[in-house]
Amino acid sequence: MLEEVSRIAAEAGRIALGRCGDAFERWEKVPGHPVCDIDLEVDAFLREHLTALDPDAGWLSEETLDASDRYEKRRAWIVDPIDGTRDYLRQRPGWCVSVALVEDRVPIIGVLDAPARGEHWKAEAGKGAWLGDKRLRVSGRTDFAGARVPADQLPQVDGDLVAVAKPNSIALRIAMVAAGEADLVATLRWGFEWDIAAAALIAAEAGATVTGVLGQPFAFNTHSGEAFGVLVATPGIHAAAVERLRERAEAAV
Repeated sequence: MLEEVSRIAAEAGRIALGRCGDAFERWEKVPGHPVCDIDLEVDAFLREHLTALDPDAGWLSEETLDASDRYEKRRAWIVDPIDGTRDYLRQRPGWCVSVALVEDRVPIIGVLDAPARGEHWKAEAGKGAWLGDKRLRVSGRTDFAGARVPADQLPQVDGDLVAVAKPNSIALRIAMVAAGEADLVATLRWGFEWDIAAAALIAAEAGATVTGVLGQPFAFNTHSGEAFGVLVATPGIHAAAVERLRERAEAAV
């Protein structure tokens, strides 16, 4: 199953990359959330091929009207056809195709295809995470000060951390922790499951601690399809990150 999902996601990535820079329609679903017709093209491709692979699984995607019965199904595909659309529209490489298969609220397969970066990430529950042919493992950082965070800039209160290059895709930022290229990724807002499901499994299989920003466990294929906050970190700094962010997270809920 993983290899089939990997193949489908890679083909979706090729479709998206082949259209990047072409003339296409774009609009905003809501202010600040851009979309283009290529999102819809890739979404349709993924739905056709993933549904053929597991017809009994539900479907949750950023670009598809949510089906009312998918929550009742044991398995569900959770998909973002182009995560990081802003970078895609600007012809920057920080975007990817994100595909997860969830069973009993837990991701069991996760694939990210980032063709503009030449990267293909995949994981299967209990079997590890991979970037291409390289087995992934998080960094061994145990000191919170000096932790690397993908960010354009850090607030003054976090001046003891180190900003590193930040792709627009939250999934790719999480994957950076899996690869040992960053030590911490956190958000302080409500987000959608399709942004994080595949990357959460990749990070967890690489040894990261993956929770909500208050340390709460994640569940996927929920009624709302949303989750509050993301905190992905090396195990040695996760608890310190929860404490650092607690006041800000509670104020944001």
